[in-house]
Amino acid sequence: MPNELAAMERAQGALVEMAMKFGPKLVVAILIILVGFYAGRWVGAGFDRWLAKIQLEIPVRILLVRIARLLVLALFMIMALQNLGVDLLPLVAGLGVAGAGIALAMQGVLGNLAAGLTIIFTRPYRIGDYVGVSGVEGQVNAIDLFTTKLSHPDLSEVVIPNRKIVGEILHNYGQIRQLDLGVTILRGSDLDRTLACIKETVDSDQLVLKDPVPLIGVKELADRSISIAVRPWVRVADYGAASAQINRAMVEAIRGAGVDYPPTARDIRIINS
Repeated sequence: MPNELAAMERAQGALVEMAMKFGPKLVVAILIILVGFYAGRWVGAGFDRWLAKIQLEIPVRILLVRIARLLVLALFMIMALQNLGVDLLPLVAGLGVAGAGIALAMQGVLGNLAAGLTIIFTRPYRIGDYVGVSGVEGQVNAIDLFTTKLSHPDLSEVVIPNRKIVGEILHNYGQIRQLDLGVTILRGSDLDRTLACIKETVDSDQLVLKDPVPLIGVKELADRSISIAVRPWVRVADYGAASAQINRAMVEAIRGAGVDYPPTARDIRIINS
């Protein structure tokens, strides 16, 4: 029993000694971390205002602000560890070795990260643009550090790793797209009347943009027909509906104007030798 009491007294004395030795340092370390937390928020708010001035996308802006806050907090945590007397050299060396191993194991992820940063700062496209890249196309819904998400015209979602975008040929349509429609009429039809009829139909369609001006003109001359190209511009969201709507309106307008379509059959004359 006396031995147990002596052991408890020694343990209590050791705890008191450690508290006296490390207590103030621990309090200071906690204060440093608290200051780092509020400093990170202050730096993040200033960084967010700067990113807003360069019109960076909101999801990317939020992510970069969080990274800035974490970096500031990490700096103050290092200061707190130094105050506690922790030797940081072995820790840094260990993190370096671990980081090299992680980098080898995550080459694809790091490649996407580097490509994501390139996209963020070069801005070859923005949210809302209609793009075609890597054999797919769609409207940009989100730009993250690792992936870009496209909304496909068939209402599905396409997720593209950023490393598949950087360095590839990118077709950015922007906010509008050009329809590629056409009409074929008989060679002997009244061309001026047909062109005027098509122009009136296209100009009266509410989905067609007035600027840029729609392109309407003769595309090709065949033996018995004339092909007319009809290429108006519409908003990306109206692309599918506008195509069907304009085609139907042109059929009715041309039919009402009395313009004939070329026959699908050919007359074949057989001459005896």
